[in-house]
Amino acid sequence: MTERSRERDAYLVMAVLSLIWGYNWVVIRIATLDGSPLFVATLRTAIGAASLLAVLALRRQLRPTPFVPTLVLGLLQTAAFTLFQTVAVSLGGAGKVAVLAYTMPFWATLFAWPVLHERIDGIRWCALALAAVGLGFVAAPFNAGTMVGDVLAVLAGVAWGASVVWARRLQIRDRLELLPLTAWQTVWGFVPMLVLSLCFPEHARWTGSFIGAIVYLGLAQGVAWTMWLFVLARLPAGVAGLASLATPVIGVTCAALQLHEIPNHAELLGMALIIGALALNILPATLAAFAARPGATRVAR
Repeated sequence: MTERSRERDAYLVMAVLSLIWGYNWVVIRIATLDGSPLFVATLRTAIGAASLLAVLALRRQLRPTPFVPTLVLGLLQTAAFTLFQTVAVSLGGAGKVAVLAYTMPFWATLFAWPVLHERIDGIRWCALALAAVGLGFVAAPFNAGTMVGDVLAVLAGVAWGASVVWARRLQIRDRLELLPLTAWQTVWGFVPMLVLSLCFPEHARWTGSFIGAIVYLGLAQGVAWTMWLFVLARLPAGVAGLASLATPVIGVTCAALQLHEIPNHAELLGMALIIGALALNILPATLAAFAARPGATRVAR
């Protein structure tokens, strides 16, 4: 297989992955119409953990990663993010929550500064400022919706950003493979969610739409991570990050078309600013990735 065909396949998989991740937010909203957020989050995580363990079994990589570091990652990436995300979607619009949660790169940038000693350059400071303005438009009190849902959506992004920095730290320090780390953090993150579900029994109506939504969310969690690894193995992280910008846009579009969640003018402006800031935030890595591609110097001449 040629390098060009590998890239083409990676872009195709990235397009499908963006559709899966973007539509996730709508499916979460559908699931929470018939089930409580805690029950939905716990059940989808159980299916996701099982599917990821199945992938590890096929690859003969079932050996657990170090427990304590993986547990911390699981509490951040699986337990906190999934719970905040699901409750936020149940309280507010799926598309709006998708954009607020996708402030993750900015929180990751801020956390990486003291933890990984990664400097924030001028472009990223501009992106952070632009995202802050956008966040103000999306989550301002004068907008429709609940502030609780908006705050939880941002907290989901904070937890996600913290988990990204922690995972980078583990990879730098312990050189752990991403797929086993992802699978086992999902398993350990599922445990406290299960305990909460047993302590606070929640309701669910087992309708066809609820069952379909849970199966989609659970399987998508395992399949999507496998697809993401496929993309990262064939595309530079900056290029893959730029392609993933389609995800919140798809979330907003699908929520408008299927759930009739139409953002007001202030929210649309804020969403546009946040997505623009996301593009600006990953611009340096993307330009570096394109410059490093074979033939880049020849084209520049």
